[in-house]
Amino acid sequence: MIYGFVMVQCETGQEQGVFKKLQGYDFVEEVHPLFGEYDFILRVKAEDPNSLAHNIIENIRNIPGVHDTKTYLEASFDGDPV
Repeated sequence: MIYGFVMVQCETGQEQGVFKKLQGYDFVEEVHPLFGEYDFILRVKAEDPNSLAHNIIENIRNIPGVHDTKTYLEASFDGDPV
């Protein structure tokens, strides 16, 4: 299992709809609203990097109102999350 964090930037006024949609995905473990350049930070999980990429591209980026995303993979040392 791999974990990552996705920063999500929305079009103005679309935040509530995007928030509700993000909460409905099983691969999204946490959704935190933010103030600043990005509107949400998500903690996501997947079996492998390809599955994670697929979920982000096909699901998150296709939500109406999502303008931009940035993804960061969680680092680990000796197989344990930091």
